[in-house]
Parts: sequence; structure tokens; C-alpha cells
Amino acid sequence: MDGFDYPVRLARQAEGGIVVTFPDVPEAITQGEDEDEALLVAVDALETALSFYVEARRALPAASPARKGQRTVRPSALECAKLGVYRAMMDQGIKKAELARRLGWHMPQIDRLFDLRHASRLDQIEAAARALGKHIEVRVA
Repeated sequence: MDGFDYPVRLARQAEGGIVVTFPDVPEAITQGEDEDEALLVAVDALETALSFYVEARRALPAASPARKGQRTVRPSALECAKLGVYRAMMDQGIKKAELARRLGWHMPQIDRLFDLRHASRLDQIEAAARALGKHIEVRVA
């Protein structure tokens, strides 16, 4: 449940290009001229759609398992870390104000932490994870 690898559907269009949709995140839809471009821009579409969930303080959609041969797309590493902390906060029923109190931060700092367009520092994300009894793991696969 901790992964953010979302399966995608790639649909070739008669007029050219490929449309990318996410069965688990219906708000994310984009297109590209070819498969490589479509998958590249799909990252931005996914991050944008997931930011809607964060802004609305809704639970993030779980990524279903990909079928054999099905492509997946995941947010960038920094966004995955932010989303993981957000998911942990939601799972524990903790509000942003409580996280701010635990960290000794002001609310704008918490808001920036969960802003997927803001380039937060990894040490800040790690501090938030620790405040939730979690830790960040980074690996190259």
C-alpha cells in the first residue's frame, strides 16, 4: 500500500498521438505524440491530480496492481516522499495543525511541505516522517 506506481492505459488516437489515463486516478489524463512523450508528461498529470487530493485533504487513491505488461507511472522521488508523509498523516488521523505542533513549525511551512510544486528539502520531509513515527527510505533500483 505504500507504493505510488499507478497503472496507466495508453490509447492510440486516430488523429495521432497517445492518450494516457489512470484507472485509479480519474482526474489524471494527458497525451503525447508517442509513447515515450506520453509517459513523460503523464508524470506531471499524475502529480497534478494527486495534488488535488492533498489540497482537498482527501485520502490518496491506492494504486492497483499493474496487469502483466501494463505500464506504470509514479511521481518524482521528492513528491513520493511528500505523498508518503501525507498518507501517513491521513492514516493516523492527524491534522496539519497537529503536525505543525509536533514539529514546532508554522502552518505555512506545513502547507509548503505538502505542496507538490514546492521544492521542499529532504531533511524537512524526514523530520515530518519522524514526527509521525515513520522514516524515509531512498534507494536506487
